[in-house]
Amino acid sequence: MSKQLVLIGGGHAHMVTLARLRSFVDKGFGVTVIQPSEYHYYSGMGPGMLGGTYQPEDIRFATRQIVEKKGGRFILGRAWRIDPQKQLVYLEGSEEEIPYDVLSCNAGSFVPRGTIDGQATGVFTAKPIEELLHAQQSIMEMAASGPITVAVVGSGPSAIEIAGNVRQLCTRQGAKATARIKLFAGREFMAGGPPKVRRLARTLLEKKRVEINTSGYVKQIEGGRIRLENGEDYPADIVFPAVGVKPSPIFARSGLPVGPDGGLQVNEYLQSIGYDTIFGGGDCIYFAKKPLAKVGVYAVRQNPILYHNLMASLTGGPLAKFSPGGEYLLIYNLGDGEGVFAKWSVAFAGRLAFTVKDWIDRRFIRTFQE
Repeated sequence: MSKQLVLIGGGHAHMVTLARLRSFVDKGFGVTVIQPSEYHYYSGMGPGMLGGTYQPEDIRFATRQIVEKKGGRFILGRAWRIDPQKQLVYLEGSEEEIPYDVLSCNAGSFVPRGTIDGQATGVFTAKPIEELLHAQQSIMEMAASGPITVAVVGSGPSAIEIAGNVRQLCTRQGAKATARIKLFAGREFMAGGPPKVRRLARTLLEKKRVEINTSGYVKQIEGGRIRLENGEDYPADIVFPAVGVKPSPIFARSGLPVGPDGGLQVNEYLQSIGYDTIFGGGDCIYFAKKPLAKVGVYAVRQNPILYHNLMASLTGGPLAKFSPGGEYLLIYNLGDGEGVFAKWSVAFAGRLAFTVKDWIDRRFIRTFQE
């Protein structure tokens, strides 16, 4: 049997590998991609899809089509556990065993639901991105029938982008006056962010009539209510928990070495520190040398290194080191064709910021769409 390369997930860190999948097949290697959806959505454009700027097909990659067109095998399913000794991947709800010689994990991340009551309805997380489509439909239906209150919990990039784009969606539905958008930002808006960026983002959101609450952290989401640690209680028809993400639990479940956040612990070659046949990239890893923020730019920078090292591992070539690089560009899409741009000491808000982000995002996605 030929050597087998298995990819868990077709996310940002696997884009180059998928685009060059034929190079593995031409060398006689089998390639299998495991993913719970036939499509992979680009998270950087997710809030824009929620607001109606983009259609679903504008922001997704046809993973199954790409894999099968290039001679690989696509498995529609969720990788549940890895056995590093036997070099097998097990699928959720299936007895099938997927053997590998080299495994690469881009299993993504999830939004913790610890504050959410199990019976709570109208709660939508930013990941998986498909959740935003369901949220969009619910908001449109509610906004069409009367007043609506949407609560966003958090004040990081995902939270502020969701808040701004929910406002855009409600305005487009003719509910500008009857929709209340509330951002529960904990005790400080965009805590830890550059002061100028925080000021620009807050000013822009408040201009859009997004109500920003900084009186305390959310303790519980239950029965259409938001409860804060200080006892304050607020009603909400729709709730978006956006308090950061955690890596897929598959690695801890499999007994692999993980970092403090549960991500696959990798070395400078993006290789598991415990098993040299396992690699990873994106939100699901813990880069031991320098812990990285959960932002897409690192997955994009990991792309060529991961492709090189997967091929090298199969062919016996030397591995390449990954360097996270320096400061990266951040642009927040806050809806209505406006955003906040930040890099180095340069920061500004307005239409130009969104125009730059839109151009970069569309160029990136066109590169890998087929």
